[in-house]
Amino acid sequence: MTGGSARTRIPVLLYHAVMADPPDWIAEFTVSPREFAAQLDAVVASGRTAVTVGALAAHVSTGAPLPPRPVVLTFDDGFADLVGPTAEALAERGLPSTAYLTTGAITRGRPCLLPPAPMMTLAQAPRLEQYGMEVGAHTATHPQLDTLAPAALRRELRESKAVLEDVLGHEVRHLAYPHGYNSPAVRRAAAAAGYTSAVAVRHALSSGSDEVYRIARLIVRRGHTVADVERWMEGRGAKAAPFPDSLPTVGWRMYRRARALLKGPEFAG
Repeated sequence: MTGGSARTRIPVLLYHAVMADPPDWIAEFTVSPREFAAQLDAVVASGRTAVTVGALAAHVSTGAPLPPRPVVLTFDDGFADLVGPTAEALAERGLPSTAYLTTGAITRGRPCLLPPAPMMTLAQAPRLEQYGMEVGAHTATHPQLDTLAPAALRRELRESKAVLEDVLGHEVRHLAYPHGYNSPAVRRAAAAAGYTSAVAVRHALSSGSDEVYRIARLIVRRGHTVADVERWMEGRGAKAAPFPDSLPTVGWRMYRRARALLKGPEFAG
């Protein structure tokens, strides 16, 4: 596969909460249950085959085969709807997916930078796998990883991985960078921590030639409609990765790093 044509473009959708009345801070990245169902129906109608991030990562890194027209559905953070109506909607349509959990947000008494919201619990994580979801890590506290000192970065990556492995009873191999923030140093740290893939955001379609430690995703916002999903399923509506960071992206990273030196770790959102 290459990223040169619409035929080889792979949509990787990023969802957060699926609820009717979300907290203000996550509302922009929330879709209603009715809209979510309609979007899933559009995915099914497109004829694409849903696969996990693990399957896509294996294709990118080793050339492992994929269905002719794959799509990947991902869910970040671990909102309360995930274990229940959201997982049920996916299972009813036979759509495997990947969920990335922020361990501090789903574990009572643990520190986390995410603002308050209805969340699932760490003990419920094995239920996601019973629904056919692949489970990955989304750090411990949801910081801007590319602004952290090396020791803090290693702690975020390793702690969340270990916590999830303990409750699931098996290795956790996949990572999502909070808000997609990453850098060459962050990607090297992800590999050193034992992850075999990591997803970013990039507001782009992925492809068979994407980078396995910054797989491109498309954030689904509350203003997106079924028509947007249909375009993405057709391989349209966004450019395809891989591509280098833009100058504004690099400049924004430098600004955030300087701010973190003054204020300390900040919520990635």
